This record gives sequence, C-alpha cells and structure tokens, in this order.
Amino acid sequence: MEPYELTVAEAAEAVRSRRVSPVELVESALARIARVEPHLNAFTAVTADRARDAARRAETEIARGTHRGSLHGMPVGLKDLIDVAGTATTASSRARTGHRAEADSTVAARLASAGAALVGKTHTHEFAYGLTTPQTANAWAPDRVAGGSSGGSAVAVAAGAAAFALGTDTGGSIRVPAALNGVVGLKPTYGLVPRHGVTSLSWSLDHVGPLTRTVEDAGLVLAALVGHDPRDPASVAAPAADHRPGRGADPADLTGLRVGVPSNYYFDRVDPEVEAAVRRAIGRLEELGARLVDVEIPMTRYVRASHWGLMVPEASAYHERTLRAVPDLYGADMRVLLEAGELMTAGDYLRAQRARTLMGRAWRDVLEAVDLIAAPTVPITAVESGRTEMTWGDGSVESVADAYVRLSAPANLTGVPALSVPVGLDSAGLPIGMQLMGRPFGEATVLRAGHAFERTGTARGLAPERAA
Repeated sequence: MEPYELTVAEAAEAVRSRRVSPVELVESALARIARVEPHLNAFTAVTADRARDAARRAETEIARGTHRGSLHGMPVGLKDLIDVAGTATTASSRARTGHRAEADSTVAARLASAGAALVGKTHTHEFAYGLTTPQTANAWAPDRVAGGSSGGSAVAVAAGAAAFALGTDTGGSIRVPAALNGVVGLKPTYGLVPRHGVTSLSWSLDHVGPLTRTVEDAGLVLAALVGHDPRDPASVAAPAADHRPGRGADPADLTGLRVGVPSNYYFDRVDPEVEAAVRRAIGRLEELGARLVDVEIPMTRYVRASHWGLMVPEASAYHERTLRAVPDLYGADMRVLLEAGELMTAGDYLRAQRARTLMGRAWRDVLEAVDLIAAPTVPITAVESGRTEMTWGDGSVESVADAYVRLSAPANLTGVPALSVPVGLDSAGLPIGMQLMGRPFGEATVLRAGHAFERTGTARGLAPERAA
C-alpha cells in the first residue's frame, strides 16, 4: 500500500509508530497529484514547497518527542475560498485575479497548529455559487460532474491527492460532491466551525466542514476545527464533546438509537437505484440495533423558496461592489444570479427568514422523537458533464442543480449537522450517498451511526485506479 492510500487514522498510527514519516506522506500525495491532476483538475494551485516545509517540520518535531495529534504531517487540501496567508484565494473566479490573503482563516490556522501540511487549494464552482464545479472531473468517471461547490476538495480526497480536505456548504456543497465521489462529507451544526477568513456565499447558510475517506477521519478533523471565534458573528461556544467516533465498548452496536425514516419529501423523485441502496443502508442500521421510526418532514413546500430567498440576496449583497466594478469577470451563470438577487425585495428576504425560523422549530420537534434522520444525500448519481436537465419517470423536468440541492438544503436552513456516507454503487459504477442528519450539536451521534455503518464494509474511500 502506498502512503497516499492511508486514511488519516491509519496514517497517524503509522507516523506514531515510525513506520511512515510525514515527509513520505506528503511526497506520496504530491506524486499522486502529478499523476491525476492532468485529467481531474482538482486544484487551483499546488503548494508543494509549503507542504514539504511543513512535513519536514513535523518530522523534526516528532523525532524530538513532540506530537501534535492525528493531523500532524497529514496532507490537506483547502477549498479556494479559505484564506491562507501568502497564498491566493481565487474562488475559481477571474474576479479574484491577483488576490492574495494577508492572514490565515481560523480553520487554516487551526489545521496549521495541528501540524497539517497544505498540498494545495482546491477548485470550487465560481464563488461556490453552483452544484457541479464544471472545471473539475469526477474522480470515478472523468466524463461526469464532480459535484459542487466543493468539487475540487471531494475529488482530491477520492483520488488520493490529499488525506483530507475542507469544503464549504451553503446548500449541500460538501455533501453533494462527497456523495458523487464516494467519500465522506460532514456539514457541522451552524456556528460550530468558525468561518472567519472564508469567502462567503450566503452568511446565514454557510458552513465549513471536512471531506474525508472515512467517518472516523471526519471526526478527527472536526475535533481540530471546533471552538468559538468572536471574529465570526455566528460562531458559538458549543458544549465540549468528543467528536471521534468508535470510542464505545462496541462501535458497531447501535442499540437504542432511534433513526427517523422520512415518509415524505426525501424519497420523492429519487432514482430507483439510489433509493434501493439507501434503504438497504438504513436496513443495516436496524441490523446494528437501531430502531427505525417513520417521520414526516415538516414544511417541505417552503424549502426551495426559503433557501433561494436567503441565499440569492445575501450573495448579491456580498458581491455588490465587485459586480459594479468588474461585471465581465464573472461567469455568465453567476452574473445572472447576482443581478437577479438585486431585484429581490426586503419583504421577500424577511419572509424567507421567518420561514427558516419556523422550519428550524419544526425540525427540532421531529428530532425530539428520533436521534437522527436517514435519507439519500442526492436523488441521482453523477450526471454527464454539461448536462443541465433531467426528466423523471412522471414526465417532470428538473434542472441538475435543483436536483442536487433539493435533499441537502433543509439541513442548511435548519442548521442541523448532516453527514454523507457512501453506501454503494449504481449500475454504471457510480457512488451513492446516504445522509444522516441529527440534532443541533449532535455531531457525536451522527458520526457514531455513520462509523457503525462504515464498519459493515460497504463504504468506499479511494476511487478505482481505472478512473483516477
């Protein structure tokens, strides 16, 4: 096994036991980038010198008996919305040409403190305003979309170009590419991970979280990111919690866990192969001791209008000055959305805010009766690059972007933690994801369930060599 193939947990143990060095881990990741980047295009920039310096520093520290934890010496990719001092934050947009970050974002600083080695900045759909990341290819099938907007981060992890990566999630942008590339993606509770120094799409919906190959790794990364930061107005001082799954006597025992299975919305207009795989995965949770409970998802008719009613005007407000100054440097699809946002009224925005508040209360009521909700992450697997619409069995037509965001947006509106876990492949050999959503600050429960499922052996990590 090559060093780049190790999970974070495996690599951390190999480093602790001196079987693998941080330098070997980073060099393996950089060699992997050189191999796959020409046809995947996951990175906006590769920071090889920076990564090698961090790896050598980690190796020296460990040799002297200073070990910073599980992320010490681990190769990481950061979505190119996340500031790292001295490097460009382009947001994959011509409008950011020449931009250079003057200081680290909170999450970049915390990863650096944990000893992680930055191997590169990863592509996003321009300014995170989309669900496909069109410039990046899917790690499993390069003729398919990577998913967005954290497509570069998901592909880098799936292809072995980084041990883990960070993304942002405003309507599903961590979970969607995670599902489409067969990796794990975690959107934490709103406010749990600070966003200071992260380019915003919609400040009341934005989240930062990890993309990893395993649920265990997601917990390890999350543990390094959490903590109040007053520079982010939404940041909260959450109760102390151990986010590392699998710490109980029997990590595979879910006895007593109540898993809500939606009777509406989440299985509507879902590809039959996706539904079958997710229902099988839910059945495995039951086999592990969980009790399945039918639940009705509240206020579903307001999801799309509320999500767009918040995101579109907030994005337009954020980009107002730049749009006036250099409108032609934005992509056509993004420019249309920004201009549309300027036409929305204050009344529309306030109604969306009210609907979001009511929806959050209603979800909390549902989550009093169950410990988490299990559902598909996305209704379809990765579509062909360039495809914009799909037709369902009932004859209805839906845009690809709307299809991908439909099942993930509720967790952004309500702020609850949501985890995407690989649960199998469709007949075309493309990954399928299951989404586990829990109570606010209930990451430990969500990760516990995902880790237990993962141990059944159906979850996947690296994309097959034939694709990458």
